[in-house]
Amino acid sequence: MNYYFTGLIILALTILALFVEPAYPRNEYLNDYGVRCGEFEIRTDKRETDYNYSDSSTNEQQYLSFTYRKYLGTDCKTAKENVAIKQQLELMKMCGRVNSNPSLAYNSNFDLLVSKCRGVTPARDNTRPTDSQSLWDDMKDEYKKENPDVTLMGDKFINSGKTKLNKSKLKIPSKDYILPLPKPKINE
Repeated sequence: MNYYFTGLIILALTILALFVEPAYPRNEYLNDYGVRCGEFEIRTDKRETDYNYSDSSTNEQQYLSFTYRKYLGTDCKTAKENVAIKQQLELMKMCGRVNSNPSLAYNSNFDLLVSKCRGVTPARDNTRPTDSQSLWDDMKDEYKKENPDVTLMGDKFINSGKTKLNKSKLKIPSKDYILPLPKPKINE
């Protein structure tokens, strides 16, 4: 077994561990979503060319170049506005929680967040029904009113005259039990 190779790998991983930083999660809604308007770059370049004719001569050339890249897509102003709108929408969603927790105002780590949310009051969603019942429950209640003789599994009974199922009296039928056939519907 080659212990030199194993030692080299261990040494390389140790050196790598010293320079590598851990990956931390980031909030995608607070970054700039990759909006880049353009890039300006300055670059120097040196070229050496050897000529090997009768005498060996070397030719050196140095270049200085300026490069500007303009990215295609929406213009820079619109892209920056879209990022600002996304950040504002996120703040609008979260400021209700920030403003309802007064302890954040006393914590210096949250000074910027508290200052951004100061004066923002969340709007309530008033589109839910007043009885706070789901649409499914409303549809089920209507079905039970139209079909009062139908017993539904796990149902909350509307009529007070109906009694709830006593689950302790229920028995598991035997394997040779024959289920009754459904009642035929008569077309009206």
